[in-house]
Order: sequence, then C-alpha cells, then structure tokens
Amino acid sequence: MKDIRALLPAVLLLISAGALAQNTITVDASFMTRGEIRRGALPAGTKDGVDGVGPDLANFSVERTMLGFDYTGEGLEVRLTAQHSGTWGSKEGGSFNVYEAWTRLSSKPGFFVKVGRQNISYDDQRIFGSDNWSMTGMSHDALKAGYEGHGHKIHLLGAYNQNPENMNGGTFFTGGLQPYKAMEAAWYHYDIPKTNIGVSLLFMNAGMQGGEKGLDEKTYQQQIYGTYISFTPKKWNVEAAYYRQGGYDETSLPIDAWMGSLKVTYNHSDKLTLYSGFDYLSGDSYFATPAEGQVGMVRHDKIRGFSSIYGSHHKFYGAMDFFYVTAYYRGFTPGLENAFAGITWKPWKKFTTDLSYHYLTTATQLENARKALGYEFEFSASYAVHKDAKLSIGCSYMRGTETMVILKRTSGNRQLQWGWVMLSVTPRLFSNGK
Repeated sequence: MKDIRALLPAVLLLISAGALAQNTITVDASFMTRGEIRRGALPAGTKDGVDGVGPDLANFSVERTMLGFDYTGEGLEVRLTAQHSGTWGSKEGGSFNVYEAWTRLSSKPGFFVKVGRQNISYDDQRIFGSDNWSMTGMSHDALKAGYEGHGHKIHLLGAYNQNPENMNGGTFFTGGLQPYKAMEAAWYHYDIPKTNIGVSLLFMNAGMQGGEKGLDEKTYQQQIYGTYISFTPKKWNVEAAYYRQGGYDETSLPIDAWMGSLKVTYNHSDKLTLYSGFDYLSGDSYFATPAEGQVGMVRHDKIRGFSSIYGSHHKFYGAMDFFYVTAYYRGFTPGLENAFAGITWKPWKKFTTDLSYHYLTTATQLENARKALGYEFEFSASYAVHKDAKLSIGCSYMRGTETMVILKRTSGNRQLQWGWVMLSVTPRLFSNGK
C-alpha cells in the first residue's frame, strides 16, 4: 500500500494539470483472474537439478490487477500503470511493481521520443512482445525515438540496465527487469501502397553480462535480425517471418541460430476462419540426453538453438508452454518444428470458439531418440458477459512420445492435460475525453 500511496501525488498532479489545460485524462483498470488445473503440463519441481513432471494434479488460481493513468495533451502523453500479481492464498503476497511509467513527446510532422518503462511490441510479437499470459506482462526501461508518417515507421531503441548497489562499485549487472545489461534495436515498417503488403525489418543487439564480478566479468554481445511480411488479399491473410541470431552467449560460446515461420489464414465469413502454418526453430547439434539416473555430457562448440528472449511465447508452439518457457536438460535445446492447423468459429456476436492441432518434433536429429515429440489438441472459448468483461475457458491435451519423456524428464507421463477458466475485466474508470 505504501507504493500505491507514493503514486497518488503524481496522479493528482496529472488530473489537476489536465483539468486546467482542458486536455485528456483517463483512468483505467484491468482485472484478470485465472484458475488452472494441470497434470503434467509444466515442470512440477526439480530432481537432482533437473526439471521433472509429476503425475499429480496441480490446482491454483492466479490474478493480475493493473491501474493506469494517462494524460494526453498537444504533443505530450504521459502514462503510469501500477501492477499487482500473485497466487490466491500465497503468504508471499505476490508482487507489486510499476509496469509502465513513460513520457512521449511528439511533433506534427511525425517525429517522437518516448522515454521510461514501457512495453515494446512489434509485428506478431515473436521477438518483442507483451507476454500478457504470464500474469506479469513484459516491459523495458528504454528510450525510443522515431518517425511515423506516409506509410513509413522507423523506431530506434536503447536501454542500459544497472543494479542500484553498483552506483559506486563498477558496472557488473545481475538480475533486474530484463536479463540484458544493454540493448539497442531498430525497427522499420512500410505498407506498400495498393498491394496489401506490409514489410518489417528488425535488428536487435543485447549485451549480456558474463563472468564473475571483479574477476573475469565481460559483456557479451548477441544479435537478432530479420524480417516479417504480411499480405492480406481479400479474405486471405499470409504472415511470414525469418530471423537469424548471432554473437556470443554469456559463457562466450558463439551463436549461429535461425528461425522461420509461415501462417495462412482464410476468413470464410464473419463467423468462420480457418488457419494453418509451420514454425521452425533451429537446435543444437549432437544433442543427446542421458537416461534418468545416468550422467552424460556433450561438448558444444557453438549455440545453434534459437531463442527469442523477449517474445510472447504463449502465442506460439502450443498453449501448454512446454517449449521456450521451461528449459531442456543442461540448458541446450534441440530446436522445434511446429506444424499446426485450426478453426475459429463465432456463432454469436459475443461468443467465440477456437480449436487447433499441433504436431511437434525436434529440429535436430537426436543422438539417442526419434525427433517426434507428440501432438497437442487445444480448445478455447470466450463470451463477452459485459461490454468491459469477458469470460474465457480452455483445455489442452498432449500425447507425448518417448522422446518427450527423455527430454523433459516426464517420468513416463505421456498424457499431459491442462484446463483453465479466466475472467478479464477492463473498465475505464474516468475520462474527460472530448
């Protein structure tokens, strides 16, 4: 509560300033509560330092509450958003933090500067995304500057993170809002006139802290660069992406990884949509995982497993989040091939359903197992119970192979099940908007 009271003077100042200047003040809130029941859907602890999945059911409820204040004037916008998230009944009390705290200055020709804590989200959110499903959201302390106009969007970003105790003790960085010590990025988007084609180019460099403080500390640079293309002729929507990853990881190993994706959507009518696609994420070569209870190591001279650190992982690769949310044995990855197809049906204006199928394999040929990981069925439905409230439910079933047992230490549990129900309420509490 002390943190909330600390924000009140700034909020009152914004409201009074807006009232005097006759600019726009908006106060909004977001309440999201989700109950889940799982059997083997995510690692359920560790055994000898290795993630494992147990056969027992896991039941819990999580929540996220956000309170936002937005001030908009001529050439100026200010946003403050406080966030609390936690598990029902947990004595730790969850976490309270500032999700957004930024100022945006803009000019009529289209130039702008945005500085402070902010969400960074581009294209289909595969590289930079909000990751809202995680109940904490993802934000960055960053400076963004750019230009938007005449079909062109150019954004330049920069960030530098530091621990407060290092004010007089060097620049070694551990932990924090994001894992990088420094980040620079550039994003360009152009909508080609009269073609229904949009093209984006992205470059990101992240400086990752390595070594041990005071001994061999060093910042290792790694890069992601690539393109995203969308094409929307009439009832079709085609999305394609390709990204490469290079540089060095925190252990000084060189990185040479890539990913590609293709998704085709057909909007048959306002009620029916069909979609299908394929994702490929490269994996580490010579990948072998010893049987449980045995010790084995493979020497890697290069990182070939692609990792989109700041993306919205839940949107891709299966809703159970078995991949690119939890780590593989020893931290390396065999990559992933994800072939999927689905159907979205909206029988009524306020009611939407979605059914999809994923067939999953590793990208790398394993030394001691087949590539096939299994298949997954997913179903979700949502109903707008109020103009500011939506009730959603979902369930997933995955049938894993022996390879899934080996890679994820699932102790023979091949039938993975997960169900959830969620209420999202997003009211606008106050607005003097014109």
